[in-house]
Amino acid sequence: MTVLLLIGTAKGLFLARRDRVGDAWQMSVPQFPMTGVYAVGVDTRRATPRLLAAVDSSHFGPSVATSDDLGVCWREPDHAPLAFPQDTDTALGRVWALQPGPAAEPDVVWAGTQPSALFRSTNGGLTYDLVRSLWEHPHRTEWGEGFGGQAIHTILPHPADPRRVLVAMSTGGVYRTTDGGETWHASNSGIKVTFMPDPFPEFGQCVHKVARDGEDPERLYLQNHHGVYRSDDDGQTWSSIADSLPSDFGFAMVAHPRRGGTAWNFPITADALRFPVENKCRVFRTTDAGKTWTPQSYGLPTAPFYPSVLRDAMCADDGDPVGVYFGSRTGEVFASADEGDSWALVAAHLPDVLCVRAVRI
Repeated sequence: MTVLLLIGTAKGLFLARRDRVGDAWQMSVPQFPMTGVYAVGVDTRRATPRLLAAVDSSHFGPSVATSDDLGVCWREPDHAPLAFPQDTDTALGRVWALQPGPAAEPDVVWAGTQPSALFRSTNGGLTYDLVRSLWEHPHRTEWGEGFGGQAIHTILPHPADPRRVLVAMSTGGVYRTTDGGETWHASNSGIKVTFMPDPFPEFGQCVHKVARDGEDPERLYLQNHHGVYRSDDDGQTWSSIADSLPSDFGFAMVAHPRRGGTAWNFPITADALRFPVENKCRVFRTTDAGKTWTPQSYGLPTAPFYPSVLRDAMCADDGDPVGVYFGSRTGEVFASADEGDSWALVAAHLPDVLCVRAVRI
């Protein structure tokens, strides 16, 4: 079955396509050249998946483009499809996350932005409205700014209950709604903040990424700014699962779409360097919900490897076996067709890879 891989970079979106395992990847020319693509989404609830791209032009500003023909043509609206209402006195800095809703809400698409805000579309991602209940949360004025900016970067609708949605931001932490967005509550119990006097505050955590277990939707995996955690109650409480990792710092976290307890992580060294641990290109996989982690590096570069992998620059598809993909800040993209057991190069010498998403078509 054909795999389409969307690769968002600092200078455009590249589409890589492969029809069978073992075939060479066919790369497109850059879409939206010289434009940062900080988030991509794939809406598979349609007969032909809709592609979404958060583009950030230094001239025209941020926007969201859509394609209904797998990237052959793109719809770029004349007017910004996503903007802060005038009464907020706030300008949109960037779109950091695009997430289709659950099957029960076939036209809902969520967007997370910088500054930290949540937007909701009810027409498949063509236009968006601000979720005011989160924007007006009393904690918002105290949310900080991570090194990459203040942004909501993770949006996880519950697959069985559309009224339950979890978001994560840097910095601010995890927030949840269980009533369809009427109210939001900080949900960071157990997540440690190493850079604050109170190591376990109600909010203020610098969460880097959260992924939902593909078999048990109540189970979540979280990569923090120092700390790797698991929740077994949909994010209400968290416990550390970092003991067998070589570092508890990193950005990416990806869960298997079907097999419970399986997830992937790319550990890097702490704040000062942010290189892969021991300068080795290694993905770590758990198959027991984080009790143990095993390195996977067969086919990856063996020479010293220095670039990091950003929070949205790793993903998995829904194949059998699952394909896993990641891109680096020096423009290499790697793919595994066997759940990380072996790897091969998809592309090299691309611009800084910011995000990747894969879909089987």
